[in-house]
Amino acid sequence: MGWIIALVVGGVAGWLASLVMNRDASMGIFANIIVGIVGSLIGNFVAGFAGISGSIQEFSITGLAIAVLGAVILLGIVNLIKRGSVR
Repeated sequence: MGWIIALVVGGVAGWLASLVMNRDASMGIFANIIVGIVGSLIGNFVAGFAGISGSIQEFSITGLAIAVLGAVILLGIVNLIKRGSVR
């Protein structure tokens, strides 16, 4: 059951990050899910240094915020590679 929650929360986190980074029009639902899940891995890695923990397998606001933060970082890196600027 945890993987279903991870997919839903990952999709929401990817969608919110795409809104923040102005990429919503160029991304579909599957890209949002992938960005959200990979972003949660990046977010957990970054948050680990700050001593904050959260998981998207059990829904929590902290886990969602960490996933959105990681997804924004991921989209920023993608923008740097594709365009040469974060936007």
